[in-house]
Amino acid sequence: MTEWAGGELADNVEAVALAHLMEAARDAMGRAYAPYSGFPVGAAVLADDGTTFLGVNVENASYPLAVCAERTAVGTAVAAGARRLLAVAVASRGEPPATPCGGCRQVLAEFNPNLVVLVGGPSGPWTRYTLDQLLPHPFLHGGAAHGV
Repeated sequence: MTEWAGGELADNVEAVALAHLMEAARDAMGRAYAPYSGFPVGAAVLADDGTTFLGVNVENASYPLAVCAERTAVGTAVAAGARRLLAVAVASRGEPPATPCGGCRQVLAEFNPNLVVLVGGPSGPWTRYTLDQLLPHPFLHGGAAHGV
């Protein structure tokens, strides 16, 4: 399988794929359930087979029971059989746009500690990171991610 994060794809193809991923996250953001914080977040994860899975934050009156958009997207991917993720895009209205929280970073690392992470607002440019920049020392069972 082609490693998107590893640079094996042509730069222009990767840029187009990541732009589509970010747009999917932005579209998903509009479907978030955030009546308490008023802070909708959308996420899109790209699996190694090229499939995109969406997620949104889902809040609850009992605040600790809220679920982040990134974990919702990962859960959807796993339920569909995906075990290796290549990239995640996260869209929010924050300024600067929100990066995944610590818990989401750890969940994402389970499926690829070198994941490409895009964060952006409802429109305009986005910022690109790698997950190992955001979470340099993840806890990995046996020292390796299961999806890798």
